[in-house]
This record gives sequence, C-alpha cells and structure tokens, in this order.
Amino acid sequence: MSLSMILVVGALTGIGTYLATSRVLSRIVLGFALLGHAAVLALITAGGPAGDPPLVDRTEPADSSNPLPQALSLTAIVISFGLTLFLLALARRQQKVTGNDLVEDDIEDRRIATTRASRSAGDGDAVGEGSGRAVQADEDGPS
Repeated sequence: MSLSMILVVGALTGIGTYLATSRVLSRIVLGFALLGHAAVLALITAGGPAGDPPLVDRTEPADSSNPLPQALSLTAIVISFGLTLFLLALARRQQKVTGNDLVEDDIEDRRIATTRASRSAGDGDAVGEGSGRAVQADEDGPS
C-alpha cells in the first residue's frame, strides 16, 4: 500500500504543479487543490500503519497510533481550504473585471525583465530612458 500511496502523491504533485504554472486562473485553483490533496496524502502515508487508538489504560504506547500525522493532515486540510477559497475569490474578481480568467503579463514586469537582461549582458546603459528608474526601483524596492 505504501508504494501505491507514494505513486499517487507523486502523480498529484506533478499534475498540481503543471496546473498551477498555467496562465488560466481556473487551472491554477485546481492545481493548488491537487497540491493540497497531495500534501495530506503524504502526511498520512508518513504516519505509517494504523495502530490502536491512543486511550489511557487501554493500549500500550508502543501499540498506539501516532496522532501527530493526523493533526498535521487536519491542519493541511484547513490551510488548503482557505487557500482555495482565496484563489476562487481572486479568480471571480478577475473574471468580473476583465471578462476572462487568463492571467496577462504586467507591462512593468516586462520592462524590469528586459532591463535586467540587458544589464546582465553588459550594456546596461543601452536600454534607454527607463534604465535609471529601473536601477532605483531595484535598490529601493518596488515603486
């Protein structure tokens, strides 16, 4: 059973990562949901086989199950649920504002990326007027 759970966790992680790196918000939400499920399954798998319930004077400590992976799994479920709701709210707002759920490039991000690329190529002054502003934004943080 452990090998099959490891394969399922790996498949969920791979598919979730693929979906989360998409440019469509509905796929991003599904990707993070799959990553949350993968985390819960990984924690349960790491907990080992089920044991007796940890009740006082009924089971010995060696025979009882470890409650820590179960507590961590519940915490991961709550965090995953909150993140999914937050992403759904962002996707709904994006759909209301723009009419679609496609994440577009930010013009300022493109400008900074081209400035950094040209500066790393050795011709930082050949970018144009905006190069001084980009250097200042890099040193002081976002403007």
